[in-house]
Amino acid sequence: MEENKDLVVIYNQASDIIKTAILQAQERAVKHITREQLALYYGVGRFISLNTRQGRWGVGAIDRISERLQRELPGLRGFSPRSLRYMRTFYEEWNTDNDNSEIVISNSSKEENNIIWKSQFPNLGEADLHAFFNVAFTHHTEILKYVKPLEERLFYIRLCATERLSVDGLKKAIRSDVFHRQGQMPNNFSQCIPDSTLALRTINMFKDEYLLDFINVEELGERDRGEIDERVVEMEIVHNVKKFIMTFGRDFAFVGNQYHLEVFGIDHFPDLIFFNRELNALVVVELKKGTFKPAYLGQLCTYLRLVDDQMRKPHENPTIGIVLCKSGDKEYVEYFIQDYDKPMGVATYRASADMPEKLRKALPDIEDLKKLL
Repeated sequence: MEENKDLVVIYNQASDIIKTAILQAQERAVKHITREQLALYYGVGRFISLNTRQGRWGVGAIDRISERLQRELPGLRGFSPRSLRYMRTFYEEWNTDNDNSEIVISNSSKEENNIIWKSQFPNLGEADLHAFFNVAFTHHTEILKYVKPLEERLFYIRLCATERLSVDGLKKAIRSDVFHRQGQMPNNFSQCIPDSTLALRTINMFKDEYLLDFINVEELGERDRGEIDERVVEMEIVHNVKKFIMTFGRDFAFVGNQYHLEVFGIDHFPDLIFFNRELNALVVVELKKGTFKPAYLGQLCTYLRLVDDQMRKPHENPTIGIVLCKSGDKEYVEYFIQDYDKPMGVATYRASADMPEKLRKALPDIEDLKKLL
């Protein structure tokens, strides 16, 4: 009987090793496929661009070519008229050489393709090229549609590559204007975190405003929106914790809400506690329903002291605190936060009922979002 148990352990270990190898191989294959697809789409886009823009093809050529492709390659996906136009845009937006030479869709070797891509994008370094080829064409299409400056486009490409964003996640990041909001939250991180590299990473980890579009205060059963308190918002976040973490940023793990901490016989209950793997630090989030008040920082500082003393492991960095409130003047916050020796910042949030009607109609229904969890 003992021998059978040993064999089960051995078989489980063997299964885990093989499973890991399979998953790693699948990931490499996906990356290779993505690279080949982008190369193909860029070549097709160039082919279409030079023939349509220079008048070599007549009106309606793209639609007819797409129809013929579908007929001759049954089951072919991704080559609809709209997709072919996206490929043309993909080429035209990224092309820098204005090359009007003979039109060829190349099947070059990987080494030749590396040289070609580096010549096409002389302003991109190795890291940006690596990120570029790890982002699917659908993501590139969304970025090209809604983002124009090169620096901003590269930011969202890197964001997709590092955080493995879905298309919906990318759309939300663009809609929330993550590029311009990064590092804008009032904070004292540079002052309180001695390691300058860690301080910079912490600053860039948080935004000054979060779009909590899964919280619709009109559907929370409250008759008066003024009666909605922090606990209501907190419970909506807890019920939608997966969505909140996706909104909050990368590498966050949920630890608990209303976490019980006791000192000298007095109970304390921080609203939300997370752990961030990249920062190697616990993060305490205090929710406030109204405008920022200086007293919120004092309360948060108390929680940070307790969490550092009772929860933080020896190898972890000091706990970070975030006050998440409905509104707050940046200069007013910075005036008070500089006197605290615990790393903390103040951000604001918007729920769906706070958004313009046009934007609210563009968002998924609250029930649809809940089904994702």
